[in-house]
Amino acid sequence: MSTFEQQLEKIKTQTGFIAALDQSGGSTPKTLQVYGVSDDSWSGEEEMFATIHKMRTRIIKSPAFSGRHILAAILFENTMDRDIDDKTTAEYLWEEKNIIPILKIDQGLADEVNGSQKMKPMPNLNALLEKAKSKGIFGTKMRSVIKTDAVEAIKEVVAQQFEIGKQIIATGLVPIIEPEVDINSSSKSNIEIILRTEILRELDALSVNQHVILKLTLPEEDNFYSELTQHPNIVRVVALSGGYPREEANERLSRNFGVIASFNRALTEGLTAPQEDQKFNALIQKSIQSIFEASKT
Repeated sequence: MSTFEQQLEKIKTQTGFIAALDQSGGSTPKTLQVYGVSDDSWSGEEEMFATIHKMRTRIIKSPAFSGRHILAAILFENTMDRDIDDKTTAEYLWEEKNIIPILKIDQGLADEVNGSQKMKPMPNLNALLEKAKSKGIFGTKMRSVIKTDAVEAIKEVVAQQFEIGKQIIATGLVPIIEPEVDINSSSKSNIEIILRTEILRELDALSVNQHVILKLTLPEEDNFYSELTQHPNIVRVVALSGGYPREEANERLSRNFGVIASFNRALTEGLTAPQEDQKFNALIQKSIQSIFEASKT
Protein backbone atom coordinates (compact mmCIF):
# COMPACT_ATOMS: atom_id res chain seq x y z
CA MET A 1 0.00 0.00 0.00
CA SER A 2 1.30 3.48 -0.88
CA THR A 3 1.22 6.24 1.73
CA PHE A 4 -1.71 7.86 -0.08
CA GLU A 5 -3.65 4.58 -0.07
CA GLN A 6 -2.96 4.08 3.64
CA GLN A 7 -4.15 7.61 4.36
CA LEU A 8 -7.26 7.25 2.20
CA GLU A 9 -8.18 4.00 3.95
CA LYS A 10 -7.66 5.63 7.37
CA ILE A 11 -9.81 8.67 6.69
CA LYS A 12 -12.57 6.61 5.06
CA THR A 13 -12.89 3.87 7.64
CA GLN A 14 -11.45 4.78 11.03
CA THR A 15 -13.22 6.46 13.93
CA GLY A 16 -11.96 9.93 14.75
CA PHE A 17 -12.12 13.53 13.60
CA ILE A 18 -10.17 16.19 11.69
CA ALA A 19 -8.33 18.87 13.64
CA ALA A 20 -8.45 22.28 11.96
CA LEU A 21 -5.24 24.21 12.67
CA ASP A 22 -5.41 26.44 9.61
CA GLN A 23 -5.95 30.01 10.79
CA SER A 24 -4.04 32.15 8.31
CA GLY A 25 -2.79 35.74 8.10
CA GLY A 26 -5.95 37.72 8.82
CA SER A 27 -7.17 35.62 11.75
CA THR A 28 -3.77 34.94 13.33
CA PRO A 29 -3.63 37.99 15.70
CA LYS A 30 -7.07 37.15 17.13
CA THR A 31 -6.09 33.49 17.53
CA LEU A 32 -2.95 34.50 19.40
CA GLN A 33 -4.90 36.91 21.62
CA VAL A 34 -7.31 34.13 22.60
CA TYR A 35 -4.25 31.97 23.30
CA GLY A 36 -2.97 34.64 25.67
CA VAL A 37 -0.30 36.19 23.45
CA SER A 38 -0.76 39.96 23.04
CA ASP A 39 0.04 41.91 19.88
CA ASP A 40 3.09 43.51 21.51
CA SER A 41 4.71 40.07 21.95
CA TRP A 42 5.73 40.00 18.30
CA SER A 43 6.85 42.51 15.68
CA GLY A 44 6.04 42.04 12.00
CA GLU A 45 4.49 39.20 10.06
CA GLU A 46 7.45 36.81 10.29
CA GLU A 47 7.52 36.96 14.11
CA MET A 48 3.73 36.58 14.19
CA PHE A 49 3.85 33.41 12.09
CA ALA A 50 6.75 32.05 14.14
CA THR A 51 4.66 32.61 17.27
CA ILE A 52 1.57 30.85 15.89
CA HIS A 53 3.78 27.97 14.73
CA LYS A 54 5.08 27.64 18.27
CA MET A 55 1.47 27.37 19.47
CA ARG A 56 0.60 24.76 16.84
CA THR A 57 3.77 22.81 17.56
CA ARG A 58 2.82 22.68 21.24
CA ILE A 59 -0.64 21.34 20.32
CA ILE A 60 0.69 18.79 17.81
CA LYS A 61 3.41 17.53 20.18
CA SER A 62 0.97 17.08 23.05
CA PRO A 63 0.64 13.37 23.97
CA ALA A 64 -3.15 13.71 23.55
CA PHE A 65 -2.80 14.79 19.92
CA SER A 66 -2.41 11.47 18.14
CA GLY A 67 -3.80 9.31 15.36
CA ARG A 68 -5.76 7.30 17.88
CA HIS A 69 -8.42 10.01 18.00
CA ILE A 70 -7.44 12.38 15.18
CA LEU A 71 -7.61 11.26 11.55
CA ALA A 72 -6.15 14.37 9.93
CA ALA A 73 -5.02 17.93 10.63
CA ILE A 74 -5.60 20.94 8.36
CA LEU A 75 -2.63 23.28 8.03
CA PHE A 76 -2.12 26.53 6.19
CA GLU A 77 0.78 27.09 3.81
CA ASN A 78 3.08 28.82 6.28
CA THR A 79 2.75 25.89 8.71
CA MET A 80 3.38 23.38 5.92
CA ASP A 81 6.59 25.24 5.06
CA ARG A 82 7.91 25.03 8.64
CA ASP A 83 9.44 22.17 10.62
CA ILE A 84 8.70 20.40 13.87
CA ASP A 85 11.94 19.08 15.31
CA ASP A 86 13.92 17.90 12.27
CA LYS A 87 10.95 17.07 10.04
CA THR A 88 8.53 19.09 7.97
CA THR A 89 5.19 19.59 9.72
CA ALA A 90 3.48 17.19 7.30
CA GLU A 91 6.14 14.52 7.81
CA TYR A 92 5.98 14.93 11.57
CA LEU A 93 2.20 14.56 11.60
CA TRP A 94 2.19 11.35 9.57
CA GLU A 95 5.41 9.69 10.70
CA GLU A 96 5.32 10.60 14.40
CA LYS A 97 1.60 10.99 15.07
CA ASN A 98 -0.13 8.88 12.39
CA ILE A 99 -2.21 11.94 11.44
CA ILE A 100 -2.93 12.79 7.81
CA PRO A 101 -1.74 16.27 6.69
CA ILE A 102 -4.19 18.46 4.76
CA LEU A 103 -3.53 21.95 3.37
CA LYS A 104 -5.80 25.01 3.35
CA ILE A 105 -5.43 26.40 -0.17
CA ASP A 106 -7.92 29.24 -0.54
CA GLN A 107 -6.68 32.82 -0.47
CA GLY A 108 -9.64 34.13 1.50
CA LEU A 109 -13.16 35.24 0.67
CA ALA A 110 -14.24 37.53 -2.15
CA ASP A 111 -16.63 40.40 -1.46
CA GLU A 112 -20.19 39.42 -0.61
CA VAL A 113 -22.58 39.18 -3.58
CA ASN A 114 -26.27 38.42 -3.01
CA GLY A 115 -25.59 37.13 0.48
CA SER A 116 -22.73 34.77 -0.38
CA GLN A 117 -18.95 34.97 -0.56
CA LYS A 118 -17.12 32.91 -3.13
CA MET A 119 -13.38 32.31 -2.90
CA LYS A 120 -10.90 34.84 -4.20
CA PRO A 121 -9.08 33.83 -7.42
CA MET A 122 -6.17 31.42 -6.95
CA PRO A 123 -3.80 32.16 -9.85
CA ASN A 124 -0.93 30.18 -8.31
CA LEU A 125 -3.01 27.14 -7.39
CA ASN A 126 -1.20 24.62 -9.60
CA ALA A 127 2.19 25.55 -8.14
CA LEU A 128 0.79 25.32 -4.61
CA LEU A 129 -0.71 21.89 -5.28
CA GLU A 130 2.57 20.61 -6.68
CA LYS A 131 4.43 21.94 -3.64
CA ALA A 132 1.88 20.31 -1.35
CA LYS A 133 2.34 16.96 -3.06
CA SER A 134 6.12 17.23 -2.78
CA LYS A 135 5.77 17.78 0.98
CA GLY A 136 3.54 14.76 1.55
CA ILE A 137 0.17 16.51 1.78
CA PHE A 138 -2.86 14.21 1.28
CA GLY A 139 -5.61 16.69 0.52
CA THR A 140 -6.76 20.29 0.52
CA LYS A 141 -9.40 22.51 2.10
CA MET A 142 -11.11 25.62 0.71
CA ARG A 143 -13.89 27.73 2.26
CA SER A 144 -16.78 29.81 0.98
CA VAL A 145 -19.55 31.38 3.08
CA ILE A 146 -23.33 31.53 2.52
CA LYS A 147 -25.44 34.00 4.52
CA THR A 148 -28.79 34.20 2.69
CA ASP A 149 -30.99 31.87 0.66
CA ALA A 150 -30.45 33.55 -2.72
CA VAL A 151 -30.54 30.47 -4.95
CA GLU A 152 -28.29 31.64 -7.79
CA ALA A 153 -25.61 32.86 -5.40
CA ILE A 154 -25.59 29.49 -3.61
CA LYS A 155 -25.37 27.70 -6.96
CA GLU A 156 -22.33 29.81 -7.87
CA VAL A 157 -20.59 29.02 -4.56
CA VAL A 158 -21.09 25.28 -5.00
CA ALA A 159 -20.13 25.34 -8.69
CA GLN A 160 -16.87 27.17 -7.90
CA GLN A 161 -16.05 24.71 -5.11
CA PHE A 162 -16.53 21.68 -7.34
CA GLU A 163 -14.78 23.23 -10.34
CA ILE A 164 -11.64 23.79 -8.29
CA GLY A 165 -12.19 20.46 -6.55
CA LYS A 166 -11.87 18.65 -9.89
CA GLN A 167 -8.61 20.50 -10.57
CA ILE A 168 -7.32 19.29 -7.19
CA ILE A 169 -8.40 15.70 -7.85
CA ALA A 170 -6.56 15.79 -11.17
CA THR A 171 -3.30 16.45 -9.31
CA GLY A 172 -3.79 13.39 -7.10
CA LEU A 173 -5.02 15.14 -3.96
CA VAL A 174 -8.38 14.85 -2.18
CA PRO A 175 -10.28 18.15 -1.81
CA ILE A 176 -12.32 19.18 1.20
CA ILE A 177 -15.18 21.24 -0.19
CA GLU A 178 -16.45 23.72 2.41
CA PRO A 179 -19.47 25.91 1.61
CA GLU A 180 -20.03 27.19 5.16
CA VAL A 181 -23.49 28.34 6.17
CA ASP A 182 -23.45 31.27 8.61
CA ILE A 183 -24.93 29.94 11.87
CA ASN A 184 -26.47 33.37 12.55
CA SER A 185 -28.40 33.51 9.27
CA SER A 186 -32.16 33.92 9.69
CA SER A 187 -32.65 31.69 6.63
CA LYS A 188 -30.23 28.93 7.71
CA SER A 189 -32.73 26.07 7.27
CA ASN A 190 -33.73 27.19 3.79
CA ILE A 191 -30.10 27.71 2.78
CA GLU A 192 -29.40 24.10 3.80
CA ILE A 193 -32.22 22.80 1.59
CA ILE A 194 -30.84 24.65 -1.45
CA LEU A 195 -27.25 23.73 -0.59
CA ARG A 196 -27.99 20.00 -0.30
CA THR A 197 -29.72 20.02 -3.69
CA GLU A 198 -26.79 21.78 -5.38
CA ILE A 199 -24.16 19.56 -3.76
CA LEU A 200 -26.03 16.42 -4.83
CA ARG A 201 -26.25 17.78 -8.38
CA GLU A 202 -22.48 18.29 -8.47
CA LEU A 203 -21.72 14.92 -6.84
CA ASP A 204 -23.90 13.05 -9.33
CA ALA A 205 -21.94 14.65 -12.18
CA LEU A 206 -18.58 13.33 -10.92
CA SER A 207 -16.98 10.28 -12.47
CA VAL A 208 -16.65 7.08 -10.46
CA ASN A 209 -13.01 7.78 -9.53
CA GLN A 210 -13.50 11.41 -8.43
CA HIS A 211 -13.87 11.62 -4.64
CA VAL A 212 -14.30 14.57 -2.29
CA ILE A 213 -14.68 15.30 1.42
CA LEU A 214 -17.49 17.67 2.38
CA LYS A 215 -17.12 20.11 5.29
CA LEU A 216 -20.50 21.53 6.27
CA THR A 217 -22.08 23.63 9.00
CA LEU A 218 -24.03 21.50 11.48
CA PRO A 219 -27.62 21.52 10.14
CA GLU A 220 -30.81 22.64 11.86
CA GLU A 221 -32.47 19.30 11.11
CA ASP A 222 -30.68 16.26 12.50
CA ASN A 223 -29.29 13.87 9.86
CA PHE A 224 -30.21 16.34 7.13
CA TYR A 225 -27.07 15.39 5.20
CA SER A 226 -27.45 11.59 5.54
CA GLU A 227 -27.91 11.25 1.75
CA LEU A 228 -24.52 12.90 1.31
CA THR A 229 -22.78 10.62 3.83
CA GLN A 230 -23.88 7.63 1.75
CA HIS A 231 -22.99 9.02 -1.69
CA PRO A 232 -20.41 6.88 -3.56
CA ASN A 233 -18.23 9.91 -4.42
CA ILE A 234 -17.92 11.00 -0.78
CA VAL A 235 -14.88 10.04 1.27
CA ARG A 236 -16.30 11.60 4.44
CA VAL A 237 -18.72 14.29 5.56
CA VAL A 238 -17.23 16.47 8.31
CA ALA A 239 -18.72 19.30 10.32
CA LEU A 240 -17.28 22.68 11.20
CA SER A 241 -18.08 24.17 14.60
CA GLY A 242 -18.95 27.48 12.94
CA GLY A 243 -18.77 29.53 16.10
CA TYR A 244 -20.81 27.22 18.31
CA PRO A 245 -19.16 26.65 21.71
CA ARG A 246 -17.59 23.19 21.98
CA GLU A 247 -20.35 21.74 24.16
CA GLU A 248 -23.11 22.80 21.78
CA ALA A 249 -21.09 21.80 18.70
CA ASN A 250 -20.47 18.34 20.17
CA GLU A 251 -24.12 17.94 21.11
CA ARG A 252 -25.32 18.90 17.62
CA LEU A 253 -22.68 16.68 16.03
CA SER A 254 -23.63 13.63 18.11
CA ARG A 255 -27.16 13.82 16.68
CA ASN A 256 -25.91 13.65 13.07
CA PHE A 257 -24.99 10.05 12.33
CA GLY A 258 -22.10 9.40 9.96
CA VAL A 259 -20.75 12.95 10.28
CA ILE A 260 -17.45 13.63 12.08
CA ALA A 261 -15.95 16.83 13.45
CA SER A 262 -13.51 19.19 11.80
CA PHE A 263 -13.31 21.72 14.59
CA ASN A 264 -11.00 24.70 15.06
CA ARG A 265 -12.09 27.03 17.85
CA ALA A 266 -13.93 24.22 19.63
CA LEU A 267 -10.72 22.17 19.65
CA THR A 268 -8.46 24.84 21.12
CA GLU A 269 -11.02 26.37 23.49
CA GLY A 270 -9.44 27.13 26.86
CA LEU A 271 -5.80 26.64 25.82
CA THR A 272 -3.40 29.47 26.71
CA ALA A 273 0.32 30.07 26.38
CA PRO A 274 1.02 30.61 30.11
CA GLN A 275 -0.45 27.23 31.12
CA GLU A 276 1.91 24.65 32.54
CA ASP A 277 2.28 21.62 30.25
CA GLN A 278 0.37 19.38 32.64
CA LYS A 279 -2.72 21.63 32.59
CA PHE A 280 -2.37 22.35 28.86
CA ASN A 281 -2.19 18.64 28.01
CA ALA A 282 -5.06 17.77 30.36
CA LEU A 283 -7.28 20.41 28.72
CA ILE A 284 -6.49 19.32 25.18
CA GLN A 285 -6.99 15.68 26.18
CA LYS A 286 -10.47 16.52 27.51
CA SER A 287 -11.29 18.51 24.38
CA ILE A 288 -10.07 15.79 22.00
CA GLN A 289 -11.91 13.05 23.90
CA SER A 290 -15.21 14.95 23.86
CA ILE A 291 -14.97 15.73 20.13
CA PHE A 292 -13.95 12.12 19.42
CA GLU A 293 -16.99 10.79 21.33
CA ALA A 294 -19.33 13.14 19.45
CA SER A 295 -17.83 11.95 16.14
CA LYS A 296 -18.46 8.27 16.90
CA THR A 297 -22.21 8.33 16.20
